[in-house]
Amino acid sequence: MGRLSGKVAIVTGGARGMGETTARLFADEGAKVVIADVLDKEGEAVAASIGENARYIHVDVSQENDWQSAVNLATSLGSYQILVNNAAILYAAAITEATPDDYMRIIRVNQLGPYIGMRESFAAMKAAGGGSIINISSIDGLQSKNGLSAYSSSKWALRGLSKSAAIEFGPHNIRVNTVHPGGVFTAMHSAGDKTEPGDEDNAFYTQHPLPRVGLPIEIAKMSLYLASDDSSYSTGAEFIVDGGWSAGMRLDLLPSS
Repeated sequence: MGRLSGKVAIVTGGARGMGETTARLFADEGAKVVIADVLDKEGEAVAASIGENARYIHVDVSQENDWQSAVNLATSLGSYQILVNNAAILYAAAITEATPDDYMRIIRVNQLGPYIGMRESFAAMKAAGGGSIINISSIDGLQSKNGLSAYSSSKWALRGLSKSAAIEFGPHNIRVNTVHPGGVFTAMHSAGDKTEPGDEDNAFYTQHPLPRVGLPIEIAKMSLYLASDDSSYSTGAEFIVDGGWSAGMRLDLLPSS
C-alpha cells in the first residue's frame, strides 16, 4: 500500500517541472492524480505516461469554471483529499517599469488561483472527511529581491492566505500548509531541455550551505509528506526546502570548516 492509496489529488502546473514530478510521485504512492495545466500537449503526455491513475484537464487557475471542472473530475475518480497549488509564473521588472497589468497577471495566477482552488475544493474535501492542501510558495515568500515585486508579493500573500484557510478549514480536518522552495532545476530556472543540472546551473549556489541547485523530486517529496497522514498534526505552517538559502551564506573572508 502506498502512502496515498485511496486518495485523489489535483496538481496544478502538473505538465512539467515540479508539478509533473509531484504528480508522478503521488501516482507511484497510490493516488489517482488530476493533472491541471494550460500546456495541453505536455499535460496529456504526462497523464498518458503515468497510466490509468492519471487524468489531464485544461485549467487556467484564474478561472472559476475551470476549477469547478477539475474538482468534478477529481470527485468522479474517488475520494478527493489532496490539492497541490503549484502553478505559478515568474516576471522580473523594476517597480517603476512594470505596469499594473504586468503586476496583476502574476497575482491572478500565483495568488488568486490558489484562492479559487481552495474555495472550490472545500466542499468535496469536507465530504471526504478531510484533506490536505499544499500551497507552493517560494523562498521569495519569506524574503525578497529587487525586480521581483509582483512575484514576491504573490508568494507572501499565499502564506497569509494559507494560514487563514488553515484556521477556517481545520475543524473539518482539512490541513493547509505552504512549501517554500529555493532555486529548483526547472524551466522557470532556465533548465530548458536538460535533465540534469551542470556546473553552470549550480554556480549561483556555491556559497549556499548546500552548494547546488535543488531538484524537483526534493520538493515533491516534501509535498508527499504533507499530502500523507504522516503530517496529520501539521497545518498553517511553512516547510522550507531551499538548501539552507534562508539560513545565510558562507563568506570566503571568514573562517569555515
